[in-house]
Amino acid sequence: MLLNILIPLIGIVFDQIVKYWASTELQAVGTIPLWEGVFHLTYCENTGAAFSLFTGQRWLLLAVTVVLLSGLLWALHNNWLQNAFGRMSLRLIISGAIGNMIDRILLGYVVDLFDFRLINFPIFNVADILLCVGVGMMVIYILFMEPKIEKAKKEAAQNGDHLSDGNA
Repeated sequence: MLLNILIPLIGIVFDQIVKYWASTELQAVGTIPLWEGVFHLTYCENTGAAFSLFTGQRWLLLAVTVVLLSGLLWALHNNWLQNAFGRMSLRLIISGAIGNMIDRILLGYVVDLFDFRLINFPIFNVADILLCVGVGMMVIYILFMEPKIEKAKKEAAQNGDHLSDGNA
């Protein structure tokens, strides 16, 4: 239970500290090339979601975030994902979603700053990284881990064994 609070909290705090720095220091200079033409820190205000989808739809994005967060928190609380890897994916997604939600509520936009220019990738932030890593982990869990857990449960049930926590 403690990890369900601590890990998202650490992610949210780190995200907000980085965004605060971007707003107070980076905004004044616009961009700082760390590797010219490859990777810059660039201050950007994004009123949309990933890849600037739904630009200007603040309330829609907030509503969708609240609904998704409710489901994710329910899933985490009820151990819907049955091993530590699966639960970590939920914690990271929750952390990133809350980090960007805070910006949308307080500022009306999300502060982005990581500018990977080598492939002209959209500018992103720490919360976006947490979301993407969490979603990637969840996909791995659903495609590769959950089927093995369910198979082990069925085999245990057939053998009269009991897997109490699903950590097969």
